[in-house]
Amino acid sequence: MTTQMRDALDRPLRDLRISVTDRCNFRCTYCMPKEVFGRDFQFLPARLILSFEEIARLGRIFVGEGVEKIRLTGGEPLVRRDIEKLVAMLAGIEGLRDLTLTTNGSLLAKKAVALKAAGLSRVTVSLDSLDDAVFRAMNDVDFPVARVLAGIEAAREAGLTPIKINMVVKRGVNDGSIVDMARHFHGSGAILRFIEYMDVGTTNGWRLDDVVPAAEIVEKISAALPLEPADANYRGEVARRYRYTDGGGEIGIISSVTQPFCGACTRARLSSEGRLYTCLFGSAGHDFRALLRSDKSDEEIAAHVRSVWGRRTDRYSELRTRATARPRRRKVEMSHIGG
Repeated sequence: MTTQMRDALDRPLRDLRISVTDRCNFRCTYCMPKEVFGRDFQFLPARLILSFEEIARLGRIFVGEGVEKIRLTGGEPLVRRDIEKLVAMLAGIEGLRDLTLTTNGSLLAKKAVALKAAGLSRVTVSLDSLDDAVFRAMNDVDFPVARVLAGIEAAREAGLTPIKINMVVKRGVNDGSIVDMARHFHGSGAILRFIEYMDVGTTNGWRLDDVVPAAEIVEKISAALPLEPADANYRGEVARRYRYTDGGGEIGIISSVTQPFCGACTRARLSSEGRLYTCLFGSAGHDFRALLRSDKSDEEIAAHVRSVWGRRTDRYSELRTRATARPRRRKVEMSHIGG
């Protein structure tokens, strides 16, 4: 049995999120605003991005060190050509219990069957409103909500379940869609998760006034569809669970701003160019691409993983109040390392 690494605060590493591209076909205002990520923005050249073989090698090393779950992210992971080939490579890693992917759903209708056949367990789809005008404004590329819903249905038919739906809630933008989203997915088998608008990166214009607190979200939904708290599925689960009292399923609330969960965080993130970040709000990553492209052995790379994780003390969300009183430090963008 693999002995799990522990960081300086005694947190194990169980969950590795791998960004396969820094590119996305959406320009969501809270993630990749068009004013920054416009036509002239320089994305990473292909030579700097990890190959599928390099990602799979790191995947094997991390699973050997105790990682149980790998999530593919981006950018938008489905814009990476032949992504199902990488899925098949990762699915073959002995000891990996869960292989999943987060997507904006725009290409999911085309890819769902191939992803399932390659060995993907399930998907999470980002969907911020069912109101087409609101959704088009938020993705800022005029993409219709109907095509994302078609992708969700294709994933369901392909067996990529249970499907999770992530809704980032921003006050004055899409908070009027909270109850409509809950009603739509109530009884569907999908798990809807509401995410407090977070200060990830430095380009999304985050303000505390734009955050709709978790307690307010729960109150709004429960007034229409009564909820009750549910136990966590496992230690370190990001979302706080609530179930409908009528048996219509459950929702989750990810409350990084008002109810931080740093104390149980077991996640690391690998950027598409091979930098490992030990916090979503990190400012500097650790270069693993250089190790992969040198003559280092798997054990030498694994030793570096243990060294990096063993020194980890990150708890940004718990310290946010103090941190935001100081001049803003540079943080890696969410679009670069996935959510």
